[in-house]
Amino acid sequence: MLASALWILFMGFFAGQLAQRLGAPPLIGMILVGIAIGPQFANFISPEVLDAADDLRLVAVTIILMKAGLGLDREKLAQQGTVALRLGFLPASTEAIVIALLSMLLFNFDFLTGLLLGCVVGAESPAVIVPGMLRLKSLGWGVAKGIPDAILTGSALSDVLLLLIFSLLLNFLGQQGSEAVTLFGGITLSPLQLLPFQIILEIVLGLAAGFLFARLLVLVLVKQWTRNVVQDMIIAAGTALFLVIFTAVFPYYSGYLAVMAMGFFLIEFDAPLARLIRGGFDALWTIAEIVLFVLLGATIQLQVLGNILLPGLLLLTLGLVVGRSLGWYLSTLGSNWTWQEKVFLLPGNMAKATVQAAIGALPLAAGIEGGEIILAIAALSILTTAPIGAWATQVFAPKLLEKGEVDPTKVAVTGRPVFLAAVDTSPLAIQVLRKAADLARRSNGEVIVLYVDNLGDKHAVDELQSQAKQLLADIRHEFLTQTGAVPEAIVQVAQARQVTDVVIGKRGHRTWEDVILGSVSQAVLEMSPIPVITVDS
Repeated sequence: MLASALWILFMGFFAGQLAQRLGAPPLIGMILVGIAIGPQFANFISPEVLDAADDLRLVAVTIILMKAGLGLDREKLAQQGTVALRLGFLPASTEAIVIALLSMLLFNFDFLTGLLLGCVVGAESPAVIVPGMLRLKSLGWGVAKGIPDAILTGSALSDVLLLLIFSLLLNFLGQQGSEAVTLFGGITLSPLQLLPFQIILEIVLGLAAGFLFARLLVLVLVKQWTRNVVQDMIIAAGTALFLVIFTAVFPYYSGYLAVMAMGFFLIEFDAPLARLIRGGFDALWTIAEIVLFVLLGATIQLQVLGNILLPGLLLLTLGLVVGRSLGWYLSTLGSNWTWQEKVFLLPGNMAKATVQAAIGALPLAAGIEGGEIILAIAALSILTTAPIGAWATQVFAPKLLEKGEVDPTKVAVTGRPVFLAAVDTSPLAIQVLRKAADLARRSNGEVIVLYVDNLGDKHAVDELQSQAKQLLADIRHEFLTQTGAVPEAIVQVAQARQVTDVVIGKRGHRTWEDVILGSVSQAVLEMSPIPVITVDS
């Protein structure tokens, strides 16, 4: 089993890097190497690993949905009104219905089995769309109208919706003949008639669970129950996975929606903590991505893929051109998007990969008739749409979108974080230094200690330097002095040194200092384009 894990990680990594150097998404190389080392060729993967594939896929989907939630921007979503919400339901739904109807003609499926296939194919790929949209945000393409955020939100919501319907259909098709349910008043409903009520209940409870667990994470992590970012990630990742697997015990909420909602609410409750956790999930995804796509390649039945190649391509093309295009048109109706921005949805919102890899094999494992065809079409959708979508997104963004100003607080932190601790001569300086030290330890970051000295008080400077040296002994740091207006000096240094966050106190130790420091922190909050963390005495 250990040898199989090494084959998957090493071969998957190098195959992904090779594919990337050739201009294709890394996941294509991972899928191909999975086919090569799987049971149909080299057979380097042990049966025990293949038996655990479903659990490993579940972990990967949990990670990517958490990343999607942590990448959302509430302000841009509010700016878009109902566009993002419509993008979350209409394109995926119309594509799924068109594919369900086509599968009845092409593969002789019944409608519900066809809709099961539609849920698999209609879902969008966080593995391609999330990094692609975050990259556009970091470059400024479409940010003025929040287009990357609308696509991110729409793809995340559509995945949650289709995963929810998929799981309900899978249970229903796997339990054909199950008894009807009698409600109060003698009303009897079949399992199929109960589906809409189950969907609404799972959405409402999923959002509530995400909200509550985001609050719990902030309470645990900010109150320093953990000591570093690794421990933060253990708690955050464990919580996200718990929300998904607990649905086996309490199947009345959507675990996938709860995970995405938890990431979104974390940003609202504690933005610095959310950014640190986002970086940790980026690292987790590096491993999960390899495992997910290599195992997908290992489970593809090549003979079935060859048999359905032409009808599968026809199904995918018509589903995209007819179904998804209709959904895109209805989603952007009445919006302020130009026709070029609407056209960008074609490359920006078409890629299939992660969800297809995670659930494509489940109908076959559940014994659903036509499960091998569903798995083959899921693989075909990845091999065709993922490379085209990833390539076209970056190529057509400069041609179809307008470039706007990048908000540094809404993009992921790259490199080593740097925290600016703005201190004065009050006892509150100790609390500011301790807060900066805690943030730096959690993220393996650095600290710049800034004192605006307009009095030339050498004794005060020496004392502050001594305190900083003592509290930051195990952290890379430097001490700076500056003259001039205090708020302006803090903001100028923060921008010049490209710090991650500014840490500043809110109150001094005497009444007149309360007023002065209160006004300084408020001025910095209003002036700074960089996130500001205030510390109370």
